[in-house]
Amino acid sequence: MEAEFWLERWREGRTHFHQSRVTPLLQKYWPQLALPAGSLVLAPLCGKSLDMLWLAEQGHRVLGVELSQLAVEQFFAENGLQAQVHESAQGRHFVAGAIEIICGDIFALADETLAACAGAYDRAALIALPPEMRPRYAEQVYGRLPAGAQSLLITLEYAQQRMDGPPFSVMEDEVLRLYAPHTQAEAIDRRDILDKEPKFKERGLERLDSVTYRLRRGA
Repeated sequence: MEAEFWLERWREGRTHFHQSRVTPLLQKYWPQLALPAGSLVLAPLCGKSLDMLWLAEQGHRVLGVELSQLAVEQFFAENGLQAQVHESAQGRHFVAGAIEIICGDIFALADETLAACAGAYDRAALIALPPEMRPRYAEQVYGRLPAGAQSLLITLEYAQQRMDGPPFSVMEDEVLRLYAPHTQAEAIDRRDILDKEPKFKERGLERLDSVTYRLRRGA
């Protein structure tokens, strides 16, 4: 997907992927990662996700990365946070308390930025990318996290021929293959959520699975 695709969606308010609540699967499975308080957690393609607030409430520092400045500004405004802004080669940084969002390209993050992250949380990044972009994302983001990094990944699985993405269907075998060179991926939850997603049913899907993975970065 070109950057303009997502920027246009935010400008036009076509952001059905944004959730008005914290993701229950995050609340259920994040504690299993046992990341120490104060750890820096990467939230790629974060939009204005409320999950970042929840992660901060657990004692983490959160580093979001988002292309749309409109989404970033809405996040801080809607949550009553006053952000300090500065520029770097990575983009425009918005910082308020334990939460920092870089308005920029996820692929432009510096090695030292990713090396400082103890893990990542991905609810809507991998499934937002078309097939040809996923290997680069897995390698250049997760492949540069430090040894021992622990992450949580949530994907969707459905019959791709019945519906155009995004969000795209990313099957388990593809997830395992994408991360295998550097990260162990383990599916820890699978559930059919079609009845909770009527818009997907209207588009012709007969099944829609949400799959949660625990990712462990190797040496």
